[in-house]
Amino acid sequence: MNLHNTVTAVILAAGKGTRMKSELPKVAVVLNESPLLLHVLRNIESAGIERKVVVVGYRKDIVTDIAKSFPGVEFAEQTEQLGTGHAVLSAETQLAPYTGYTVVACGDAPLISAKSFSELIELHKSNGYSATVLSAKMENPTGYGRIIRSADDGSLLRIVEEKDASAEEKVVNEVNTGTYCFNTEDLFGALKQIGNHNAQKEYYLTDVIKIFRSLGKKVGAKTLANALESHGINSPDDLALAKQYIDKGLVGV
Repeated sequence: MNLHNTVTAVILAAGKGTRMKSELPKVAVVLNESPLLLHVLRNIESAGIERKVVVVGYRKDIVTDIAKSFPGVEFAEQTEQLGTGHAVLSAETQLAPYTGYTVVACGDAPLISAKSFSELIELHKSNGYSATVLSAKMENPTGYGRIIRSADDGSLLRIVEEKDASAEEKVVNEVNTGTYCFNTEDLFGALKQIGNHNAQKEYYLTDVIKIFRSLGKKVGAKTLANALESHGINSPDDLALAKQYIDKGLVGV
């Protein structure tokens, strides 16, 4: 029996990526001869996760074309870009009935390794968490959501977005990579409770953590062994930097 056969990966790939200065959807941008999305799918596959739901939106035909030949891939459509929580909710049909675990991954974060996905799932299962966030320690955490842990047991208290963080919270250098493992049933119960009362009027997946905490459920965070894996691609500069990391052997792909 495959260790992760009760795990489904939901890959967020609906965004446009305006800062890439390209007409292509962001996940279709090429890094080392493969679209970003293929790097993510390969790493998830190598972690033993067979079932993958790719959430498409902007220019979905291109994204579907990239992923359709990959084994175990299904598609869900996010018709409006209303945030990460909304994107995962778009895959609800594919994930019902709510059994097992759901890994949420970003289609524009190609460097997160199979080992890191596996370790995230293992920590999640062994601790009986409802949600486990993949985090990274950064020298300069500016712009990222901060991981606020309990001083008592190191468990995750909340994720605070940069614009909502206090001066004290901004000093924290552990950040959210946007990659998670959830108990599927808990995830969809909480997703239906999140609101969009924020500056962006979006439904944030991070709000699920608050809901779990308020219900007394256990949530945790797994810190990446190699923080460079968390490097996401939002601009041509980010793409060039990712290629440098690969060329210098600082990350594996």
